[in-house]
Amino acid sequence: MTDGGASAEGTRDRLALALDVGDLAAAEAIARRLSPWFGIAKVGHELYAEAGPAALERMRSLGFRVFADLKLYDIPTTVERAARAIGRRGVEFLNFPAVGGEDMLRAGVTGLLEGASQGGHPEPVALAVTVLTSETGADAFDARLQVAADAGCTGVVCSAHEVPVVKARATDMATMVPGIRPADADHHDQSRVATPSEAIRAGADWIVLGRAVTSVPDCEAAATAVAEEVADAIRS
Repeated sequence: MTDGGASAEGTRDRLALALDVGDLAAAEAIARRLSPWFGIAKVGHELYAEAGPAALERMRSLGFRVFADLKLYDIPTTVERAARAIGRRGVEFLNFPAVGGEDMLRAGVTGLLEGASQGGHPEPVALAVTVLTSETGADAFDARLQVAADAGCTGVVCSAHEVPVVKARATDMATMVPGIRPADADHHDQSRVATPSEAIRAGADWIVLGRAVTSVPDCEAAATAVAEEVADAIRS
């Protein structure tokens, strides 16, 4: 692995790469290219629908921490069983929509932790999805943050704009922040966006980037620029 732009200690561990493609070979190719800068691989619905658990296992075999961005949402028993099965796969992050309520979230947390224990894996982070970054407003955020805390989630998915609220109200709650765009990048379908440095300075624990680094002519250059921006924000 080359040094790339991730020379600052801890920078690579803060960056999650969104592998929003439907082909495992294509996902592996981009993951390999950008592994010097990204320590977390995010496997979402599209890739999981095509490749299933093999996508999680392949990313782990490449040395990534895996974020299973599957947003499990159903009755509590179903969510608990699904989370247990995914936890056994060794993922480090799994998310659940907070709109599902405290009982559903609590069931998901229970299943995830039990699955990880059964598989002999470290304790993963259960993330409650608060308000999608494609939504223009975040009126429901406070209530959903409280539900997440009451249910025992150890982190939330939120925009950079809500991170200070999380850190002020739930100091032990970690934040996974999507909607990250370099200053000159297209916002695509995202509404509540922030630059990498803005998110880090707001207190984000991890930031997620996809198209901003995967759908550009020079992926490596884009990743280097992001990592350097994050490193500068961490130092400051």
